[in-house]
Amino acid sequence: MANVSTSPVAGPDTTTLEMSPHHGVGAEVLVDDSHSAPQPELLGLQPYQWVSLSMAVLLLIAFGFAKVHKVIARGLDGKIAEIRRNLDEAKALRAEAEALRAEYAAKIASAEKDAEAMLANARSEADAIIAKAEADTAAMIARREAMAQGKIAAAELQAVADLRARAAQASTAAAAALIAERHDADADAKLADEVIAAI
Repeated sequence: MANVSTSPVAGPDTTTLEMSPHHGVGAEVLVDDSHSAPQPELLGLQPYQWVSLSMAVLLLIAFGFAKVHKVIARGLDGKIAEIRRNLDEAKALRAEAEALRAEYAAKIASAEKDAEAMLANARSEADAIIAKAEADTAAMIARREAMAQGKIAAAELQAVADLRARAAQASTAAAAALIAERHDADADAKLADEVIAAI
């Protein structure tokens, strides 16, 4: 395989060819480039100059007459405005979500407070009902005890009255029996005379 290198050894328009050592020959071959084809020119300008000029004219037309940069800028401005609108909408949605979260948190806190208040109210009502039931039970027991004591006292009085009546009847019967035994008709007449005399 040949390696091509340009060298000024053989002159300004020469090309040196070096043979690869794989071929077993280390020779150099000189090729003269002095008769190469010249570059084409148009109006005295080389091709790269025409390319540069064409690009300059194209850019001048695009940016000067067609206002491409303004179209691009308007497009970019539209995209930026749309992105800003999307960001503003996202911020609004986020603020709305935060407000809803705060509202629901407040509702939950209020519900918890209401539940605690209801529980406390139920406990106080239950305590009041228990206290009233205890008071009513104590009053009823006191009334029943008073009624029982009244009935017992009435029964005792009735028993005493019955005993007294029976004792009176027994004493009357005994006195009548004694009088019947010890008094005769003469004693009765004498007693009657004493009573009449006393009147």
